[in-house]
Amino acid sequence: MLRPVLAICFLFFLFSCEKKIETFETEKVSDYYPLEVGKYIEYQLDSTLFIDFGKVQTVVSYQIKDVVDSKIVDNQGRPSFRVLRYIRKDASENWLPSIAYMVTDADNRLEVVENEIRFIKLINPVRQDVSWKGNKFIDTYSTDMGLMYMDDWDYIYDSVGAPLTINGLSFDNTVKVFERDEFLGRDPSIPETQYAEKNFAYEKYAKGIGLIYREFLHWEYQGAQPGREAYYEGYGVKLTITGHN
Repeated sequence: MLRPVLAICFLFFLFSCEKKIETFETEKVSDYYPLEVGKYIEYQLDSTLFIDFGKVQTVVSYQIKDVVDSKIVDNQGRPSFRVLRYIRKDASENWLPSIAYMVTDADNRLEVVENEIRFIKLINPVRQDVSWKGNKFIDTYSTDMGLMYMDDWDYIYDSVGAPLTINGLSFDNTVKVFERDEFLGRDPSIPETQYAEKNFAYEKYAKGIGLIYREFLHWEYQGAQPGREAYYEGYGVKLTITGHN
């Protein structure tokens, strides 16, 4: 009598495993970044700047709208989409064209090319703790690019499937892509500090919607020298979804 019971238990276990694998496979890049001409997302954009020769940090806010404009082909012959970004100060102004960028969903990953810089934003499968080199295509060593701080970043999935509410908009299924949390040098508030650097970045995507939140900050601090005051250089970006179709 024991042997039939064990066989039944084994079949139940096997069936359960197959169901779990099938569930994982449904979590794909295209689920979290759907691409269709006419789709748009609106954001609040808070841009961090260092002004007054790097002595003052300020935040300038805008509204932006990213619209999937058309299907195109990238330089490798892969089907892609062109996304147009519009910008305005507030709702009293008309939308004005700002930039265009390209999105490619191919080879089990999603690539975004903006200002000729290629990022791997998402990869398959979308699963907790899966990681990849999101900046592998970026030339971080050319001095004229000024992108050495982006070298060798490990992107990693976190909080997969978590519900989230932003600006009164509720999302049943989201994923966080952690990209960087790095501090080099000493605290700039210490008078003797001559150098410090901060790099911090992550994004959140909602299933069926796309990017719903982004936070990015990079700055470098140079301590005071004879004849020169201390200063910061760098920038920050925070995108927060406000609407979509």
